[in-house]
Amino acid sequence: MPIYEYECNNCGNRKEAIQKLSDPPLVECPSCGEAELRKLVSAAGFRLKGSGWYETDFKNKPKPPANCPAGGDAKTTACPSGACKAGGS
Repeated sequence: MPIYEYECNNCGNRKEAIQKLSDPPLVECPSCGEAELRKLVSAAGFRLKGSGWYETDFKNKPKPPANCPAGGDAKTTACPSGACKAGGS
């Protein structure tokens, strides 16, 4: 479940809440009791690590040369324009 961050417009108190995506946003401030909470936009707080799908499928995948419009690489014939040949010719 995502962690949402809220701030009270009345007293400035900040609060984090673990909620389902389908849960309605919180409105009542736990500090002052007013219905002045607003949801803040904040960065996601997670990190992909270990030997899961990210590590095996995406992290070490070679990137095609920047001059290849078809996304092929210099070692294959996947580039129809010939722009992917070593040396950029």
